[in-house]
Amino acid sequence: MAQAASPSSILANVVPPNPAPFEDVNIILNSYADNLDNVSITWFLNGKNVSSGIGKKSFSLKAPAAGSETMVVAVISLPDGDIETKVTIRPSLMVLLWQANDSYVPPFYRGKAMPSPDSKVKVVAIPEIKNSGGGLVDPKNMTYYWKKDYTNMSGDSGYGKNFFFYTNDYLETSNNISVTASTVDQRYGNQANINIGITEPKILFYKNDKNMGTIWDRALASPYRINGDETVVATPYFISPKELLNPRLVWNWFINDNIVSVLGFKKNFMPLKTQEGISGTSKLRLEIENRDKIFQKASTEINIEF
Repeated sequence: MAQAASPSSILANVVPPNPAPFEDVNIILNSYADNLDNVSITWFLNGKNVSSGIGKKSFSLKAPAAGSETMVVAVISLPDGDIETKVTIRPSLMVLLWQANDSYVPPFYRGKAMPSPDSKVKVVAIPEIKNSGGGLVDPKNMTYYWKKDYTNMSGDSGYGKNFFFYTNDYLETSNNISVTASTVDQRYGNQANINIGITEPKILFYKNDKNMGTIWDRALASPYRINGDETVVATPYFISPKELLNPRLVWNWFINDNIVSVLGFKKNFMPLKTQEGISGTSKLRLEIENRDKIFQKASTEINIEF
């Protein structure tokens, strides 16, 4: 966190405004009342004269270690006298983690469950801020100011609120979530932001083996040849709710564009049978939709050779 104290006519711009430990920092002076290009400016780092010159409006340094602070003072020699601008650098880190609370992925899936249109997302801020004593500041003892797509979320902001829930907008391709965190005395703080994309649900087909169960490591590709009777398992990715048998999810199976239903099997299972002496190709199609979220649906099809 960088804090500037200066006369109203002098502005100190710190880049980045919330530096990490040992990050390069640049301080730039501006004035709407005085021409700083023609005056002498002297820079002091923790009380030591480190740089000076005519029109020397910028100064670069490395931020100190976490839990430390650096004081930078610029003395501007104006015709009416010297004025000082002070900048205090207190480095810190903050990470934003997120998860899609109601997005389905199959067992043993190594990737991340992605949010689909109109799904719920949780974002957690994890600040790593050391105080002057070297101890970590408890995240629950900080105040958080959340924004979604650059709009203040005042109802979700406040003391100890290092988490944020939202439902994404099905009309957007991503959402920008940002947060500013600070200690109660505003001595320490940081900012962070993240863009969270929206992914359309998809369906993959897998083979269900009588002895081994579902073969998760290899999705079926079209055309897929079967030899004898087989069962195809359909797995939707990134659809909600997480429970595939939830009645809010509507499953419609089609063979050659004719809707079919099979009793005695789960909704995501489709048994396929062949007849001896008959060969050919059939189109297997599945459509899934959430009856409560009209923009959350998926479909896929595969040609079955027999």
